[in-house]
Amino acid sequence: MGQKVYPGRYTTDNDEEVVVFIIGMRVNKRWKVHKWFPVFTAMPGMIRELYENKEELGFLSLESFFGLRTTIMISYWKSTDELLAYARGAKHLKAWREFNKKIGDSETVGIYHETYSVPKGNYETVYGNMPLFGLAKAKKHRLITPDIRTAKKRLSKQKNAIN
Repeated sequence: MGQKVYPGRYTTDNDEEVVVFIIGMRVNKRWKVHKWFPVFTAMPGMIRELYENKEELGFLSLESFFGLRTTIMISYWKSTDELLAYARGAKHLKAWREFNKKIGDSETVGIYHETYSVPKGNYETVYGNMPLFGLAKAKKHRLITPDIRTAKKRLSKQKNAIN
């Protein structure tokens, strides 16, 4: 059973700060499965914890992508403080310590993350003929009307409403 597709063009409001956190891993030495597989399997438990405690943690939603060697997860948070608090939490801290103990500076597997704190009024979204995706899963998903048909109009409308 597929996700419901919303025909037409939709957007979300940008009236609140949003933090975009991108995290992933890259398998550098495929044959060393015993090294990189534990890194890969650490994520599902953390994802489950995030969805089970969304409000308490400040987590909004996420999207995951898996390539031949590289995975990427894009997550959305209410604030940098809440993201950093989660990073100091028990489940994440345990996974991070295990990674450093077992992998450290080995070339077997690489990890990365990027954090972007985007102030309210400084981002815009558009979803055409899509199921709920990205920020549309976390924020109010609404039809694009003629007054906000372009990215420039969506950005200026929100900036004017905020000021």
